[in-house]
Amino acid sequence: MSFPNKDFEAALIAVEKPVSLSSAAKQILPLIDLTSLNADDTDEKILKLCEQAQTPHGNVAAVCIYPKFVALAKEALKNTNIKIATVVNFPSGDFPINDVTTEIKYAIQYGADEIDVVFPYKNFLRDKGSEIESSKVFIKTCKMACGKNIHLKVILESGAFPYIETLYEASNLVVEAGADFLKTSTGKIEIGATLEAAAAMILAIKNSKKPVGFKASGGVREVEKAYRYISLASHVMGKNWVSPKTFRFGASSLLKDVLMSL
Repeated sequence: MSFPNKDFEAALIAVEKPVSLSSAAKQILPLIDLTSLNADDTDEKILKLCEQAQTPHGNVAAVCIYPKFVALAKEALKNTNIKIATVVNFPSGDFPINDVTTEIKYAIQYGADEIDVVFPYKNFLRDKGSEIESSKVFIKTCKMACGKNIHLKVILESGAFPYIETLYEASNLVVEAGADFLKTSTGKIEIGATLEAAAAMILAIKNSKKPVGFKASGGVREVEKAYRYISLASHVMGKNWVSPKTFRFGASSLLKDVLMSL
């Protein structure tokens, strides 16, 4: 599928700033996957994260944590509507598929509702021609391990792609292979989410005509910046498309700015 240059340029031109930070914050709050993926995470820090996920203005969509904390978070949030998301093949994207599926099944066994898996982007970018089929098999195998009721969010690591056309191609591949969400970044490399990457990925979703969501993650810290992603998605997909079922922000500090704006 050729890259939709005109639609891409139109989407970026259409991006708007919020008229009101408080109204934008209200829209953003239930879209947040409140995230802690640090080497020094402890039980205490994850319990604190679970407390922060429940605010006087409403709850976030999910908490996103390492698999070893899933059971702890599940218990802490058992009386809420907050989802438990976790990461696999993270952050490098180059673990053997058997290890990845084992980790997926472990996380689901202990209560994960959503799996954020890193696409094997290094292999794809190094030798795209020979890696297309193996990349499809990777995503299909991960989705099979998730089953019907667990969402598979695929992290493309968009900042590693030198060309937006290649990111669009990878997005199409991942959607075709069965992903439930496309996600920009791990937050572990220099370049995180960008509006350009978001436009390419959301256009791939639109053109697929499949019920796939989008998650912006990596460097989205302020309400005004976050709202621009909502504006972009609404332009491409329609004003009623953005909801927790189809759109998320993966963030560790965005919630602070949301609460300050409210």
